[in-house]
Amino acid sequence: MKKFVYIDGMCCDKCAQRAENAIAACRNVVNCDVKLKKNMAVVRSREPVSDDEIREAVDRAGFTVTGIEEVASRF
Repeated sequence: MKKFVYIDGMCCDKCAQRAENAIAACRNVVNCDVKLKKNMAVVRSREPVSDDEIREAVDRAGFTVTGIEEVASRF
């Protein structure tokens, strides 16, 4: 599974790393790649990951999720 997570509030590489670590710690997340310039994260998992869990993790890291989009995966 693949999701795009749109994040508000990141302003530097440290912010992006903090958001990435928070999302990567969510259950079932296999890979997370935060793209600071696009204010988004690409989240990959083999099993479903709850949007609420992602939102809570990002919120705890000090940022705001503005949207989550599930994308067709090429696995």
